[in-house]
Amino acid sequence: MSGTPVGRITGAALLGGIVGNPVSHSLSPVIHNAWLEAGGVDGAYVAFAPKDAAGFEALVAAGRAGLIAGVNVTAPFKEQAFALADEAAAAAQMTGSANILVFEEGRVRADSADGAGVLYALAEQAPKLKLNGASVVMLGAGGAARAGAGALIEAGAALSILNRTRERAEALAADLGPAVSVAPDAGVLEGADLVINALSVAPDISLAALKPSAVVMDMTYKPVVTPLLAAARARGLTTVDGLAMLIGQAAPSFEAIFRRPPPTLDLRAILLNHLGETA
Repeated sequence: MSGTPVGRITGAALLGGIVGNPVSHSLSPVIHNAWLEAGGVDGAYVAFAPKDAAGFEALVAAGRAGLIAGVNVTAPFKEQAFALADEAAAAAQMTGSANILVFEEGRVRADSADGAGVLYALAEQAPKLKLNGASVVMLGAGGAARAGAGALIEAGAALSILNRTRERAEALAADLGPAVSVAPDAGVLEGADLVINALSVAPDISLAALKPSAVVMDMTYKPVVTPLLAAARARGLTTVDGLAMLIGQAAPSFEAIFRRPPPTLDLRAILLNHLGETA
């Protein structure tokens, strides 16, 4: 890509960013700044790493004061982001978390594009999978599991949460409603149409029980082909990677923060090049 066009960043520039801790690994600045440059947009997208909940609240106050146009939010602040908002879109309300905050005239609007990212990734890399009536096993009961669950439920899937700590799984299932249950053990994998790893580490499961038509997705994208996905591919299963999910949630985020749709770019090629991978 060419350098930043002269005069693109002016006194009227919109400032957006990604908020999390840790956040230095995030690919979101790569995505959004590529779009900003390609579209000649007067704006910048940076990383914010508040050290704690008080720091995140200070950042939201800066947004209310007109210093920031909007932000994406990642762990561990998604639920706090939802709680601090003045209004929330349905996707954020369903899961009680937000990965987008938009600041406008002193008010904070919360939304979540995580579910849209999951659906985008599945449609792109597992197009034969029908979510309506599908049995989905979610590995993990943290923020990532919560964020992706709402869209799957709306699409008609039934979710089972498989988590090492049963109490956390039960709490999440209670929040998400009757379409979500707690898996008693790994035996639930036998009937799964889709298995999603929402843990930040490789799950301790065997894929041997999965049926040949099962799809395996990993929300992690570093590396793009995780050990779980490599094992699934070795069994001949359809796999869906976290990079596709990241790309899928980025477009609605860009439009919310910068008030315009992103230009057309081959983001996957840009990101794989950035990561030095060829997946």
